Amino acid sequence: MFQNTPKTTYNVQQNKVVQERSGLESITERQADFLMKRALSHTPASLHINQTQHCKQLAGLVSSQAQLCRSNLELMQTIIQAAREVKKTCQKTFADMRWNCSSIDLPVDSPKYRPDLDRGTRESAFVYALSAAAISHTIARACTSGDLRLCSCGPIPGEIPEPGYRWGGCADNLHYGLIMGTKFSDAPMKMKKAGSHANKLMHLHNSEVGRQALRDAVVMKCKCHGVSGSCSIRTCWRGLQDLRDIAMDLKTKYLSATKVVHRPMGTRKQLVPKDIDIRPVRENELVYLQSSPDFCAKNDKMGSVGTQDRQCNKTSVGSDSCDLMCCGRGYNPYTEKLVERCHCKYHWCCYVTCKKCERVVERYVCK
Repeated sequence: MFQNTPKTTYNVQQNKVVQERSGLESITERQADFLMKRALSHTPASLHINQTQHCKQLAGLVSSQAQLCRSNLELMQTIIQAAREVKKTCQKTFADMRWNCSSIDLPVDSPKYRPDLDRGTRESAFVYALSAAAISHTIARACTSGDLRLCSCGPIPGEIPEPGYRWGGCADNLHYGLIMGTKFSDAPMKMKKAGSHANKLMHLHNSEVGRQALRDAVVMKCKCHGVSGSCSIRTCWRGLQDLRDIAMDLKTKYLSATKVVHRPMGTRKQLVPKDIDIRPVRENELVYLQSSPDFCAKNDKMGSVGTQDRQCNKTSVGSDSCDLMCCGRGYNPYTEKLVERCHCKYHWCCYVTCKKCERVVERYVCK
């Protein structure tokens, strides 16, 4: 159904220059993109974008984003929700690793990204990919739930379903989500006075990788009908997987990301794999320009907050193990008292009573 959705091919040198408003001409692409994400993720939950003047409260939007906000206030509210989901999902996805997406959780008055996201690292690649996927994902779901008046359910698939199945329900409108999400996400990279050409190409590529992961996350969802739950007929529709599943797919791409260099290829410069430049960059791989620190020790210049006092798993052999998380420095144990419901009993009809039980667990934090 969505396989025919046109993909975006980026040639920054051919992109039409976006003319910025007075006062924004000197803002670089990286600064504008960061200001936008910071403004959205720190926007108070109580703020509802229901008047055009509210768009002015979202400092950092480039002119095309501000115009989109003024012309589609409902869409802007959805994008704000997506920004919050990016922060929450990223930190949950990397909770078991040295880099735990803490770079996103910045004070609202912070002047710029931490260097780990500002230098074109693989962490930056993941954040851009997840952000692009989340915005389109949230818009597609908002169409389904009726939160956006300018879109509705996705189209019914053209293929004939198997016997016992029928198309129905309300499909997530991925097509609309991709169109509007791309328009908003990629706007900062098309500013007149942008940052480095290499960074623009990297961010545009990784954003498209995120949207491709979204296209690959379309699955069939069905609801059963029949006497006494017999499920003799199933009503089905095309829906998106949860954002956390898409984030896990992008995490796999993060772990196998390709380091690239910016060099002439024909008549213009392109990103090519650093060590295997006999092949072009693949459409489904995340790319990065600068190597990351090991994130073991605090290093503000490199954007590392370190792993001191991070909780680790003594019995694990994965990235959350005390050996890997603590970088060989060792760890300190501490005990924690947990109060849980226990000895629950069902009473006819219809309630449950439980007792409260205490247990002491041992935790470990890195030295």
